[in-house]
Amino acid sequence: MLRYGRRLCGLGAGAALRGPTGRGGLLGGGRARRVSTSWSPVGAAFNVKPQGRRWDLLGERQADFVKIGHPEPAFREAAEEACRSIGTMVEKLNTNVELYQSLWKLLDDKKLMDSLDAETRRVAELFMFDFEISGIHLDEEKRRRAVDLNVKILDLSSAFLMGANFPNKIQKNLLPQHIRHHFARDGSYVVIDGLHAEASDDLVREAAYKIFLYPNDGQLKCLEELLSSRDLLANLVGYPTFSHRALQGTIAQTPETVMQFLEKLSDKLSERAAKDFEMMRDMKMKLNPQNSELMPWDPPYYSGVIRAERYNIEPSLYCPFFSLGACMEGLNILFNKLLGITLYAEQPAKGEVWCDDVRKLAVVHESEGLLGYIYCDFFQRANKPHQDCHFTIRGGRLKEDGSYQLPVVVLMLNLPHSSRNSPTLLTPGMMENLFHEMGHAMHSMLGRTRYQHVTGTRCPTDFAEVPSILMEYFSNDYRVVSQFARHYQTGQPLPKAMVSRLCESKKVCAAAEMQLQVFYAALDQIYHGQHPLRKSTTDILMETQEHFYGLPYVPDTAWQLRFSHLVGYGAKYYSYLMSRAVASMVWKECFLQDPFNRAAGERYRREMLAHGGGKEPMLMVQGMLQKCPSIDDFVGALVSDLNLDFETFFMDSK
Repeated sequence: MLRYGRRLCGLGAGAALRGPTGRGGLLGGGRARRVSTSWSPVGAAFNVKPQGRRWDLLGERQADFVKIGHPEPAFREAAEEACRSIGTMVEKLNTNVELYQSLWKLLDDKKLMDSLDAETRRVAELFMFDFEISGIHLDEEKRRRAVDLNVKILDLSSAFLMGANFPNKIQKNLLPQHIRHHFARDGSYVVIDGLHAEASDDLVREAAYKIFLYPNDGQLKCLEELLSSRDLLANLVGYPTFSHRALQGTIAQTPETVMQFLEKLSDKLSERAAKDFEMMRDMKMKLNPQNSELMPWDPPYYSGVIRAERYNIEPSLYCPFFSLGACMEGLNILFNKLLGITLYAEQPAKGEVWCDDVRKLAVVHESEGLLGYIYCDFFQRANKPHQDCHFTIRGGRLKEDGSYQLPVVVLMLNLPHSSRNSPTLLTPGMMENLFHEMGHAMHSMLGRTRYQHVTGTRCPTDFAEVPSILMEYFSNDYRVVSQFARHYQTGQPLPKAMVSRLCESKKVCAAAEMQLQVFYAALDQIYHGQHPLRKSTTDILMETQEHFYGLPYVPDTAWQLRFSHLVGYGAKYYSYLMSRAVASMVWKECFLQDPFNRAAGERYRREMLAHGGGKEPMLMVQGMLQKCPSIDDFVGALVSDLNLDFETFFMDSK
């Protein structure tokens, strides 16, 4: 119960093949669940308008999803309060001496522990870890202080997230007249609600960057209090820094390992990143010779210009080949060949869904039967958050009667609706995001842990992204894409040359983008390292940017105040890079030769997906790769993905 509460928050995606008829291998020896006659082919279901039924209430443990995804403000507010109450209750339970003493007796009984299976022992140890990081070993006064600090951190996190997304205003007469129309208006003010990084006008990007990132005293104080409170809590329960506390049990294990990984990666990237910046600088000189210095607001735009110029990857050329139904059928084909799984659309019952356009998918194995359900909340609507998300609604677990409680998840995307003349058409980026989020969903569906506290994505952060990033490799392989990418009107397959151009274009300026991620990850580590901080958070930002990134800090900006990942990924922002390294190694070792290799797919399920957080992450990686990778292996995997011949490319671009 304790660990489930701590992990309540979500991660913070032709004709159908025939269904199963056999009996199966569910954990606990349960029989295969039979095919429902209400299931229909998945591709067709996503290319027609839905006939959904509105949601009354999903049930028991969905507060975190409701606060993000429900269309009604009252429901979102009530769920926010429920999450806060549950979080507070969990922290109190994690300092309950009676519960702790019972668990301690269990762990201290060697004969009893030896009689338990490995997953049960790990879950017991994880419970003890939760007790210890909450200060169970402290005296009563300090335990109370730990609970109070946890509650304070929850409140500060909520306030910081709100401030990170809050727009800034400036009097319209302070902006040049010819760029005002790019921004929203509020009377005599212009409202800047983001960085406008893709805007073609350099001045628009510069204005948005400087205004949106202008320091806010209240937000600055909130961040300082959040970092200080986290450090106080870590010290109180026996850790030198919050980062040491946060990284226990991860692939990396310690902040020293993380910084070693980031420093080595930065060293390997530096030359390539410098060439990326030089390419962008040349392009800026070509388009804007009066103001050619490359600034932090420039890379997203100019890297896009270079990609488009060299590879002609205009999204509208690709969208007709990526109807949502075709992409879903592609996922269906991939999962069937790799894992023996078929996705079926199922009509929701009355009151089961919260919006008419939500689709319900049954995930069915050829011999094991029904494995779980995925609710697909894929389409744009008012007040829906823009981020793509995966939420665990109900975790899988072995029940007392030997049957298995099937997992239920929600995938939330922001895709355009279909029109009168065409189904929903995805850009290549949307298609890749769909595959990514479906990687999370299949992690949840294929987890077969004894306990729901460690099911599916309820695992260390630097392992949780591995299945989703691995799916991106599949989405960029022509052998996979050719199975489903067809023009929605003519049926023409997507030409191989177009896929090759798209894949090559992604390598353009990829080193500079990775270098930016290294900078963010290093900043996160320093903020959660030794306290009191040596300098202000803004001075640390400036110093870290100079060390880890090739573009200058812009005076009177405070990017860290918009760094919302400091809340959900505090001391763990490096996880994306680490997960990508693992996914890269798994792809090259197991699927590069044949992306439909069933034996490799079964091994992937057995060694990685099935265990969730019920096994040490490095043991899962070792089981899949049949070796224990080093820091140099992780760095090498990331750098090898940037396998463009930069010398030739650079000379060709002159």
